Amino acid sequence: MKVTTENLSNLAWDKMEGLLPCIVQDAASGKILMQGFMNKDAVNASLDSGKVTFFSRSKNRLWTKGESSSNFLNLVELSVDCDQDSLIALAHPDGPTCHTGTETCWHDGTAQPEISFISDLERVIASRKGADADSSYTASLYASGIKRIAQKVGEEGVETALAATVQDLEELKNESADLIYHLLVLLQASDLSLSDVIGVLKKRHAK
Repeated sequence: MKVTTENLSNLAWDKMEGLLPCIVQDAASGKILMQGFMNKDAVNASLDSGKVTFFSRSKNRLWTKGESSSNFLNLVELSVDCDQDSLIALAHPDGPTCHTGTETCWHDGTAQPEISFISDLERVIASRKGADADSSYTASLYASGIKRIAQKVGEEGVETALAATVQDLEELKNESADLIYHLLVLLQASDLSLSDVIGVLKKRHAK
C-alpha cells in the first residue's frame, strides 16, 4: 500500500515504540541501497521534501540522507507491507548511498540481478554523452549522430534475426547483446531511457 499523509496513522507504530524499519531501493535498478528507521515525523518530512528522511536513534533527531554529503535519496514512492509494520522507499540516489563511498550498504555482495546490471550499463552509456569521440566507442556513436545510431540498431536487429533463423544460439546471444546495447544508446541519444519503454509495456500489460 502506498503511504500518504492521509493513511499515515493507520500504520503499526505501536509495535516498535513509534519506529518502523525502512528499506531504500533504487527505483531504476532495483538494488537495495540502505536500511533505516522512520517515525511519523520522518515519513511526513520525506513526503513533503521529496528526500528520504529517517529518525536517527543515535542522534535522537530527524536525519535526511545526504544532509552533509549531498548524496540525497530522491523519493519516488513510499509503501508499507501487508502487516503495516515495515516500509520500502523507492528512490533515485544522488551519488553513492553508503557512508563508505559505495553505491549500496551491501557492497560486499557479489550477486547482481540482471535488471540492475542493465540499469548500470544505461548510466554508463548516458555518461558518455558529450565526451570526446576518441575516448570510447559509445562516445564515437554519439558523435556520429542519431541517424548512424539508428542504422546500427537496424543492422544489429537483422543480424539477430539471422542468427535465430539458422539456430546459431551462441551468435544469437552475441547479436542480441549488440542489439540491446545499441538500442540503449539510441534511446539516450533521443533523451529517452529504458524506463520510458518499460512504462509503455506496463500500460499495455494492464490492458
